[in-house]
Amino acid sequence: MSAATLSPAKSLLVELFVEELPPKALRLLGDAFAARLFDGLKAHGLAGEQSAVTPYATPRRLAVHISHVLAVAADEEVVRKVMPVSVALDPAGRPTAALRKALAKLGREALADRWPAAVDGEHRLYEAADGKVSALFLRSKAAGATLAAGLQAALDEAIAKLPIPKLMSYQLDASAGPSVQPGWSTVQFVRPAHGLVALHGADVVPVHALGLAAGRDTRGHRFEAAVDPIRLRDADHYAQQLEQQGAVIAAFAHRRAEVARQLQHAAGALQLEPVRDDALLDEVTALVERPNVLVCEFEPQFLAVPPECLILTMKANQKYFPLLDGQGRLTHRFLLVSNIRPDDASAIVRGNERVVRPRLADAKFFFDQDRKRTLESRLAALDKVVYHAKLGSMGERVRRVAAIATAVGEQLGGAALAAQAARAAQLAKADLLTDMVGEFPELQGVMGGYYARHDGEREAVACAIEDHYKPRFAGDALPRDAAGLAVALADKLETLVGLFGIGQAPSGDKDPFALRRHALGVIRMLVERDLPLAVPHLIGLAAAAFADGARAAEPVTGFLYDRLVGYLRELGYSALEVEAVVALRPPRWGELPARLAAVKAFAALPEAASLAAANKRITNILKKSDAHAAEQCDAARLVEPAERALAAALAAVAPRADALFAAGEYTASLCALAALKEPVDAFFDHVMVNADDPALRANRLALLQALHGAMNRVAELARLAA
Repeated sequence: MSAATLSPAKSLLVELFVEELPPKALRLLGDAFAARLFDGLKAHGLAGEQSAVTPYATPRRLAVHISHVLAVAADEEVVRKVMPVSVALDPAGRPTAALRKALAKLGREALADRWPAAVDGEHRLYEAADGKVSALFLRSKAAGATLAAGLQAALDEAIAKLPIPKLMSYQLDASAGPSVQPGWSTVQFVRPAHGLVALHGADVVPVHALGLAAGRDTRGHRFEAAVDPIRLRDADHYAQQLEQQGAVIAAFAHRRAEVARQLQHAAGALQLEPVRDDALLDEVTALVERPNVLVCEFEPQFLAVPPECLILTMKANQKYFPLLDGQGRLTHRFLLVSNIRPDDASAIVRGNERVVRPRLADAKFFFDQDRKRTLESRLAALDKVVYHAKLGSMGERVRRVAAIATAVGEQLGGAALAAQAARAAQLAKADLLTDMVGEFPELQGVMGGYYARHDGEREAVACAIEDHYKPRFAGDALPRDAAGLAVALADKLETLVGLFGIGQAPSGDKDPFALRRHALGVIRMLVERDLPLAVPHLIGLAAAAFADGARAAEPVTGFLYDRLVGYLRELGYSALEVEAVVALRPPRWGELPARLAAVKAFAALPEAASLAAANKRITNILKKSDAHAAEQCDAARLVEPAERALAAALAAVAPRADALFAAGEYTASLCALAALKEPVDAFFDHVMVNADDPALRANRLALLQALHGAMNRVAELARLAA
């Protein structure tokens, strides 16, 4: 009977009880702790696919519950190669001294004396092929790992490999165990650990970590636990006991759902809606063990401050959830998530209202003070702000961006738009010198828009200032109008060309200047707004803004095309479809979705595979041919019926396909080529392209060149060939 049969599977519970963990990292730490422990147990054969893994993470604990965990893993068969037969056996087939020595190291020297019937209990020495030669192998059975040993190894590895943002060193005290000398034993972890629980069913597993020995006691809520400490009955009652006796919702996901439910309930009672912010919800969930949502308010006079300022103040500084009315406007009410549930919560509400008031007053003060000076009056000071040691001041950068934005605006909308883009670009960075942006850098651009309106600038200029950082992250909105697009494109292209020009291109996973994000922003604006701008020309405009910008043009172009491929793949197109379109390096990227849709439609045609294969063959012939094609195909030199038929079909199809291409009807243009399948197939079946007659060969190459040009206007169809 195997060890696994003798060892019934039970649930395992492991908990590290620690001081308050960093809230922004808690969810990741909890998931990683659970995943790494499970992986370690699985590697030792103690858990498997039938096991269910439940992570737990609260401000003061990391834990995991794993079902179907064995006390002892099944015995494992191990096969070791000992050595080649030519070394192990002499010409008479007897074991050599080398074999005896090797077996002695393995503790199995007796097998040499029993060769060739070399069996010693569960160990067997045998001969088998090893590639082109024969070798001797030792087959043994290794006893399955015990849970204590396997869990200890998994726990050590899980702790060592946790994605800890910053390690803390601390000394153990006498409570850690009799072998610990207080003040002399130092360990490192994300926060000091004070307890370790390891239960297999109802039994304690004798493991240790961070100077702690495993037990069955844990702690509940710091203030509201009904029992302290909590003696856990078994692994399966962990979450239930913590909630009932310790006033703690142990699972991060369950606690997050409870916070979201209470937020929605409290807001709904006021017919309002809480600001949606998943990152804030995660952070607040990581700060509380027993969430209790309360309604607070501030003086309505603060609503005169831009809502972005108030919302950021409440979210970033106080972790509050602002409330919006039915039209999405900020109200003077907000929600807080408390960690305690007193019978009378009025003191908590008053305390938080008192705390938020100075924050809002600061925001109002900054806003009032900033408006005493115009954005234009701050421009001269930008020359004193260093942008980059090799790229000059922020003032110099503003002048470069303005020059690029003016040229882009001229292309998009003529002189009027160019003037708007130039003015917006000139003022776009001035809010960096305001008190509000100095306190809240996240509001750069946003505050510039408010201050521009206050200064009497045109609405298009104010919107462009506000939008010129967009898109700031994946999924962010694009600039609203043409002026904003012109300035945003100029800002990002100036950044790319400038930093590439001084050797700051991204490398591996290092991208300190977020150049990949800037590139994606350029791509999204060109594609999603279908801008009539050619990418090489845009990069040329940006390069011209620098004294030596030309050297950065080529690497920036390649970088943008590399990011373009990834962007198009994320839209759902296949690698072959994207490759076929991007291989032509089309200058206008707004056309790409239409080209890709055309390729997808063409690939679905029954003629597609044959035409793609023929196109690949044509490409190879033209590339490898030593002869030069004639300038154009001469119908009088077509001698074979198949080449005359192909020329006639091409003459009939090409004008229609070209006209559809010129009209932007790419799908219809590609589908029109389906009529060429039969004459193309017949041509390659019956015509020798590389004829002995040079004139005939040149004429046939000219026919293929014309065919190649007609077939590859939308995409390089040869890329679709299997």
